[in-house]
Amino acid sequence: MCGRQSDFVNTMNGEASFSSMAPPTFGGESYRIWAIRMQAYLEALHLWEAVEDEYIIAPLPNNPTMAQIKNHQERKIRKSKAKACLFVVVSSIVFTRIMSLRSAKEVWDY
Repeated sequence: MCGRQSDFVNTMNGEASFSSMAPPTFGGESYRIWAIRMQAYLEALHLWEAVEDEYIIAPLPNNPTMAQIKNHQERKIRKSKAKACLFVVVSSIVFTRIMSLRSAKEVWDY
């Protein structure tokens, strides 16, 4: 998920994990620059699809397979993580404007 810069020292197989890098913060200025950086950050975390596409998570069928359950859960988690990342990277002023939005796509589009 959205890591902190202090966590950057954590390593995975001898290399720093990208997900532990601090995401860019948006305080209300230079939106275009922030948006490009944030999109790259979310793409690297495999969360951009949840922001870009307002995909619907269909209910599980009766007697779902383990693969269907896993896929369903991953898609739900990806949407939640993307929204949480967007909430974390904005100032309190910006957050008060977006906190009632229901999806990562709605937050991004706002």
